[in-house]
Amino acid sequence: MNKIWQRRRFLTYLGLGALGMSSAACAAQFGATTAPIEPTKVTGTERDRAKTNVEDTKVATSSGGIPLPEFQGISQWLNSQPLTVKDLQGSVVLVQFWTFSCINCQRTLPYVTQWHKQYAAKGLKVIGVHTPEFAFEKETNNIKDAMQKHGITYPVPIDNEFKTWNAYSNQYWPHLFLADRQGIIRYDHIGEGAYDRTEQTIQQLLG
Repeated sequence: MNKIWQRRRFLTYLGLGALGMSSAACAAQFGATTAPIEPTKVTGTERDRAKTNVEDTKVATSSGGIPLPEFQGISQWLNSQPLTVKDLQGSVVLVQFWTFSCINCQRTLPYVTQWHKQYAAKGLKVIGVHTPEFAFEKETNNIKDAMQKHGITYPVPIDNEFKTWNAYSNQYWPHLFLADRQGIIRYDHIGEGAYDRTEQTIQQLLG
């Protein structure tokens, strides 16, 4: 099994529910005849992580956290003019890596779009970084169709070259990051689930 398929295998987590563990990283929907795009090299340790019981949510302490990486190599911004991290300062920022044919990503989108509707006026900025696995996922019209289907009205940068993906040292679809109003990442969640905990963190950062 190649690296990208291992990245899309279901993650097995302990402590679902109160601990906010998610059920999966993105699972593949397509047969082996469709050639995937290879985003980045994955070490043996990282591959093993997709097959073991790991905590999928990280919350930084008040003194911890790292700055949001800059958006890099974006070929096009949908629903927005090009944005930088500096443009987002003063807002709570939710960055989610997704690709439209990923079933686990599709299951998270109702929550992300609802948070955008509910909290945008209070200072939440949602950025849906679309990083493809397959060649057809690189097509802008296909992304636009998926955005319309799922009611996505927040900014979607197209990361076809995986440069923003790599800037975040990302390995999974979907993967969500929350940053405070100073642009410091305070929360990190892989896969589905933990929706209540994620929303509570949004509320705390907005508060």
